[in-house]
Amino acid sequence: MDLGLHGKVAIVAASSKGLGRASAVQLAREGAYVVLCSRNADAIAAAATLVQQEATTAENGGQAIGVQADVTQLDDIERLIDSAITHFGRLDILVNNAGGPPGGSFDTFNDADYERAITLNLMSTLRLSRGVVPHLRAAGGGSIVNITSISVKQPLNGLILSNTVRAGVTGLAKSMANELGPEGIRVNCVAPGPFRTDRVLDLAKARAEREGITPEEALATDWTGIPMGRLGEPQEFANVVTFLASPAASYVNGVTIQVDGGMYRGLL
Repeated sequence: MDLGLHGKVAIVAASSKGLGRASAVQLAREGAYVVLCSRNADAIAAAATLVQQEATTAENGGQAIGVQADVTQLDDIERLIDSAITHFGRLDILVNNAGGPPGGSFDTFNDADYERAITLNLMSTLRLSRGVVPHLRAAGGGSIVNITSISVKQPLNGLILSNTVRAGVTGLAKSMANELGPEGIRVNCVAPGPFRTDRVLDLAKARAEREGITPEEALATDWTGIPMGRLGEPQEFANVVTFLASPAASYVNGVTIQVDGGMYRGLL
């Protein structure tokens, strides 16, 4: 199936590793020109090289560049968008992504912790989207895909910061979808369950320390109750992001799709 991504220009935030990098790889394989970003200059340079290699091996693959940028900083966000326009001349796709806030319970965090989490996940999404939308309008439409978490459907114990701020991202996305849909700009969210990423491994280690168990035992609980009986692989997540970002999903707007192996048991 041709997703219609050849020559489309995409920014993928926080894409030096994990689900962000996997999404950048798949977009480039499908022919998109991808701008990756990370706070770490060496990490994003290495990720951009990897993505470009993957694109080169694919038939009709795209291109990739890396930009050092911290999505919690407005100046960096503006510079990232300017770099995409300067290098490729247009923008069609934004994949909003950022590392998750630390784990903990209601009594764990103070106001400053919540403010940092809001800046990391909600404000980065808002600022990136606000900066990109004029360029999507100039291109005649486009797609914004927000990487959130299964916690927007089913809050997760020990992740109160993520449960709180990612729900805000979902509300923002639905409102934007309603307002921007008539202009051909689609806004959707993808909510991952447990995947084999550094963040999941780090959370398992932290939980192991709290509960006095081994990291392997803590990690095993991540797929308990998942009908698929395993953690997801980043490529499986990236396939869904790439579809939603593409013109092939031209009538999909304002939805949150969970990619979790069936972990979420609700109907909606």
